[in-house]
Amino acid sequence: METPRLPRLLDQVRERCRVKHYSLRTEHAYVHWIRRFIVFHGKRHPREMGAPEVEAFLSHLAVHENVAPSTQNQALAAILFLYREVLGTDLPWLDGVTRAKKPPRVPVVLTREEVRALLARLDGVHWLLASLDVRVGVAADGGFASAGQGRGPGTARDHGARG
Repeated sequence: METPRLPRLLDQVRERCRVKHYSLRTEHAYVHWIRRFIVFHGKRHPREMGAPEVEAFLSHLAVHENVAPSTQNQALAAILFLYREVLGTDLPWLDGVTRAKKPPRVPVVLTREEVRALLARLDGVHWLLASLDVRVGVAADGGFASAGQGRGPGTARDHGARG
């Protein structure tokens, strides 16, 4: 007599996502990352793999595919879901993972001369909006005194704005 076959692994993942009422988008994302994890390791079954293979995959994403930290975290969440919820095993803490780095956020700051040159090329509503934006930025930096100099009603550089 033949024993009934278990559903395929990714079908088990889908079923477990539905039992836990995960959104369809989460289900698709988890299946995607689990499939990539399995293919990355030559289609080995995850039961045959453990923390070193998970670390290798996540590090590969960060180092060779240059993924964003949130993307790497999503892949990690999918793999942890696979091991905890579908396979029923816990992975030891993954200390050897190379974490994806957030790119530094460098603000774009124009010199006073660059701001003056930019504003000199604008007129009408465009000048008004850009001028207000610059003044708000200067005021936010504590430069209230310089924010109101040289522009406004009655000055030579009024450009017809009223305020």
